[in-house]
Amino acid sequence: MRLLYSYAPDWILTIILAAIFFSLDKVPGFKREFSIDDTSLRYPYAVHERVPNWALYIIAFVAPLVIQSILNVLTVRTWWDFHNATLGLILSLSLTGAFTQFTKITVGRPRPDIISRCQPPSGVTNPPYGLVSVAICTQTDQAILRDGWRSFFSGHSSLSFAGLGFLSFYLAGKLHLFDERGHTHKAWIALTPLAGASLVAISRTMDYRHHWHDVLVGSFVGLLFSFFAYRQYYPPLSSPLSHHPFAPRIPRDGGDEGSEGPILPTANHPNTNTNSMGRGSTTARGHNNRPSSELFVPHGERYRDSFSNEHLDGEGFGSSAQDVELEGTVRRTNPELEDIYKPQGRVAESRVG
Repeated sequence: MRLLYSYAPDWILTIILAAIFFSLDKVPGFKREFSIDDTSLRYPYAVHERVPNWALYIIAFVAPLVIQSILNVLTVRTWWDFHNATLGLILSLSLTGAFTQFTKITVGRPRPDIISRCQPPSGVTNPPYGLVSVAICTQTDQAILRDGWRSFFSGHSSLSFAGLGFLSFYLAGKLHLFDERGHTHKAWIALTPLAGASLVAISRTMDYRHHWHDVLVGSFVGLLFSFFAYRQYYPPLSSPLSHHPFAPRIPRDGGDEGSEGPILPTANHPNTNTNSMGRGSTTARGHNNRPSSELFVPHGERYRDSFSNEHLDGEGFGSSAQDVELEGTVRRTNPELEDIYKPQGRVAESRVG
């Protein structure tokens, strides 16, 4: 249970961001003025969208979640990988959703179908040396009218790339896409989710809900946040251990650094070799049988990472060596943020204590 509690801030953040995403939908937002003669704003209003909101949630969240769970069972079979994949997916979607909604209500760009939504009186023209505003609209449905000024950028595009983009990175990691062996079929499999996200994005221009720039920017934002979320919980795709998640970040129970703590089992994994660098140092074979730069957590072992006092002789950081490591994960070799800014004397005292 302590393991899950240690990730409570991550889950709380995702819930808050998701709440922001849904709450901002009701905010009136800024409504930019427009020209009644602008032909790019005269497209018809589509009552039935090709990808409605409920379908978007299935495509961007449910489908990736199910596929990732199946891949977990077929590959590493660890509950910690399931946890990290689920948390990463939700973080990607919540970050993207909150940022998208905030941008929409502040930019206030008219959609391509804004004149059809607005339903201005016949014969209305632009004032001399000026543009028209929402004041000319006769539309009685405020939800349709409010949504007419949320063109930039496309939420369907950003969310589909946030969800399916995360799935694409997850697939690439499990397949070791960048193992320098050039297997084209792995690239096709890993990129297939992005093709699905692209279709969702293109459908927004077919429904005249967005300009092409809105779709392009939204797709980029979603893919960017999906990569950010993926790298919070998984090593680089070029790593020989890319199919494993990072180890958790909770303190070990009692004992000194060399003692055996409680083992939190997850699943079996390939054998590793212990060398003369110290207890728990491993040589993981990965791409092209080369030693891995990451440290794989072997069954039943604790370790001292590159910031431990054994390696730095009292100069540097040591608290990260106290983290509990799960079997079948990739060790975190970087120090905690508070350790980076901790005075060296206090670091030494914390080690003695």
